[in-house]
Amino acid sequence: MQLKINAPALKGSLKVPGDKSISHRAVIFGAMAHGLTEIRGILKSQDVKATIAAFSHMGVGIVEKADCLFIYGKGYEALQAPHQDLDMGNSGTSMRLISGLLAGQNFTTTLKGDASLSRRPMDRIAIPLKQMGALIEGQGDKQVPPLTIRGTKKLRPVSYQLPVASAQVKSAILLAALQTEGETQVIEKELTRSHTEEMIQAFGGHLVQKGKNILIKGPQELQGQKVEIPGDISSAAFWMVAASIVAGSQIKLENVGINPSRTGIIDVLKQMGGKLTIESFDAQKMSATIKVSYAKLKGIEIGGELIPRLIDELPIIALLATQAQGQTIIRDAAELRLKETDRIAAVTSILQAMGADIQATSDGMIIKGKSQLQAYNADAQLDHRIAMMTAIAALVVKKGHMELKGQAAIETSYPNFFKDLERLYHD
Repeated sequence: MQLKINAPALKGSLKVPGDKSISHRAVIFGAMAHGLTEIRGILKSQDVKATIAAFSHMGVGIVEKADCLFIYGKGYEALQAPHQDLDMGNSGTSMRLISGLLAGQNFTTTLKGDASLSRRPMDRIAIPLKQMGALIEGQGDKQVPPLTIRGTKKLRPVSYQLPVASAQVKSAILLAALQTEGETQVIEKELTRSHTEEMIQAFGGHLVQKGKNILIKGPQELQGQKVEIPGDISSAAFWMVAASIVAGSQIKLENVGINPSRTGIIDVLKQMGGKLTIESFDAQKMSATIKVSYAKLKGIEIGGELIPRLIDELPIIALLATQAQGQTIIRDAAELRLKETDRIAAVTSILQAMGADIQATSDGMIIKGKSQLQAYNADAQLDHRIAMMTAIAALVVKKGHMELKGQAAIETSYPNFFKDLERLYHD
């Protein structure tokens, strides 16, 4: 598709789609719980649809009416063996979290995915879940999908120290631990997004968290709940950057989730000199309205404990850095190489081709700004965040035309992305 270039000032208000991480977990916990779960604001993307379909195939009653998803849970002990392989599409979250749940089931299931997901390592969940007693078999040393899981009702509690900072791995272990007799301990390398811990407690479960240590005793019975999902800050990040780099822009983003484990993008924008204000904070929903305006930015260093709080936003942050004065260093982000694509390679390749001064390192990027970006025909490489980053980059290109291949990948997280871009053009 042809992308818009040389954007006028972007102005207007948006409600970004529901948080993808919370949407997945709300469906999973609704299916595990006893009784009715009502979910409002759920993200209607391909990734979340894969999670919903998986539980439908396992006998869970799920009905969508208007803007609400109803899940009629009978407890995780009532899940049924699916009559087919479960297709996770592009969703690593679906595969890793559902694997943790299936580890405690008395049946065998095969999880598969698309070409991108079939390259992603699943050894990071297979290792701890095998220690707990499940039988898991993937492909090759990294246990890439398809992944076959033979669960057991007699999982063993473990004490497991995560070798990588990963909320997905942590969540897989916690979902297995909910079905396990005894106390499981998870020790994080760095603090990661806390949605699973919060969801366990919201559904009536219990755990104890002390710093990077999580203790959870099982088995536990969960109860259906009403869940309201805020907007996804990872989706909002694209508009936050667009407003910051397109001269004269001012964008208001309503009902954005601002869980502290996810707000690294806000910290980075402020450190770079961005103009950003937070209004209408709702402590119960952990959401707020965020206003962002164009600003003259400066380069900074991004690394350490900040990385897990913005790992998904690093591609668009790299673009932000190309429009800042001075040098930006992104480090400690080797995890980017194991996403839907090698995001370090993909980001540097596209932005270099567009004229940016950006170099890849083993665990990040070094970006020197400010760069005048040029038109370039890009391939999203089956990665939704690379596709959206490229579309935002096009907005500051002055002349020529840009084509984007593989824009359909955006359906995995933000189906109305281009419609929302049109709104900001015309509001």
